[in-house]
Amino acid sequence: MKTNLKISKQRHQVKSRWYYIFWGSATLSVFVGQLYVGSGYRQMSKSFNRMLDEPITIIQERFMNPYEDSPMIIPRYQSPDNSIGILN
Repeated sequence: MKTNLKISKQRHQVKSRWYYIFWGSATLSVFVGQLYVGSGYRQMSKSFNRMLDEPITIIQERFMNPYEDSPMIIPRYQSPDNSIGILN
């Protein structure tokens, strides 16, 4: 009679310790990954805020004519009648 009572009270889901080790390690790895991503996001937002706090300066440079001082170009001369060119 005791054996019959034991069979009826048997647990439906018997989990080994490897089940708990697997899900515990999976949960821990997800948690650590979230911490890693969160710390990277915090560092990125701090650097972005630091960049926005700086004043914005616009530097205008005068771009030179690429043919201005080239040794391969024959320089043009200005004739006395203010026309520019070699054949004028």
